Amino acid sequence: MRSRLLIVIAIAGIGMAALVLFFLMRSGTHREAPEFVGESPRMPALEFADTEGVGVRLADFAGTPLVINTWATWCPFCVKELSDFAAIQKEFGTAVKIIAINRAQAHGAALAYIAERGIARDEFLFLLDPKDAWYQETGGFSMPETIFVDAAGFIRAHVRGPMEQEEMRRRIQKIIK
Repeated sequence: MRSRLLIVIAIAGIGMAALVLFFLMRSGTHREAPEFVGESPRMPALEFADTEGVGVRLADFAGTPLVINTWATWCPFCVKELSDFAAIQKEFGTAVKIIAINRAQAHGAALAYIAERGIARDEFLFLLDPKDAWYQETGGFSMPETIFVDAAGFIRAHVRGPMEQEEMRRRIQKIIK
């Protein structure tokens, strides 16, 4: 009898936690890192590998507004966002550079994942981060996470969780001004 009661309490607790998480995600209260006032932080100086294994530094894009998305194959929300980011990159062209950084997954697994979803590697820049340094350095704690960086290299927004295309557009407009 006591074990049944414990099971019911555990299930109820999990249900309540799931409900709270659902409403937080819907309301958007968990998604935005604090807005920056005055000087905002600069991007960490890290090096990654592109899909061909060539080293890439984010500093290589100095002077260009960046949208940096963190993704992984195990993230269900990342599937839609990767396709949306491909469409958004076509829409904005050279006004912004969209970069998708994979979190510490094997090169082959990441490439197979994007190929299976019909996303061409040249639609935007895919980078591999085998040590997961970017996610750790930027204080990641959800998936996906997207950072919007202006042309001066300052982080202007850090969105935690999935976004719709309209929100992506609105945030990009703010960093390309």
